[in-house]
Amino acid sequence: MNKVMLIGHVGKEPDVHYYEKDQAVAQVTLATTERGYQLQNGTQVPERTEWHNLVFNKGLAKVVEKYVHKGDKLFVEGRLRTRSYDDKSGARRFVVEILVDNMEMLSQKPAATANASSETTKTEPAGSKEILPF
Repeated sequence: MNKVMLIGHVGKEPDVHYYEKDQAVAQVTLATTERGYQLQNGTQVPERTEWHNLVFNKGLAKVVEKYVHKGDKLFVEGRLRTRSYDDKSGARRFVVEILVDNMEMLSQKPAATANASSETTKTEPAGSKEILPF
C-alpha cells in the first residue's frame, strides 16, 4: 500500500500549469513540523520541519489555484512518487513527490472576507421569486 496523510502549511503560492484542453497541474510545497521536546536527562531535542512536494491534477489543481495560498493549513491524502532527472551539469537528481488524491482546507477565512460575503445580498425584481421544495 502506498498512502500518505499530512497536515501542514503551504510554503509558497501554488505553481499552476495548463496543458491540453484546459487540464491543469498544480505544485505546492507543504511544511510539516514536529515539535521540539526535552528528554528526562535534560537533552533538548529541537523542532524539526520537513518540506514536501505536492502535485495536484485536473479539477483538484483548479481548486488549488483558486483557493490555496501561502500560509494556508491543509490536510492532504495521496501517494508517494519518486522521479529522477539530470540537472544542467549532468548530475542525476531525485525528487520525492506526493500525488494528492484528496485535500481539506483547514485555515479559517479572514474575518474581513467572511463578513463581506455574509453581508452580500441578492436583490430580485418583485414577483420573480422561485419557491424551491426542501
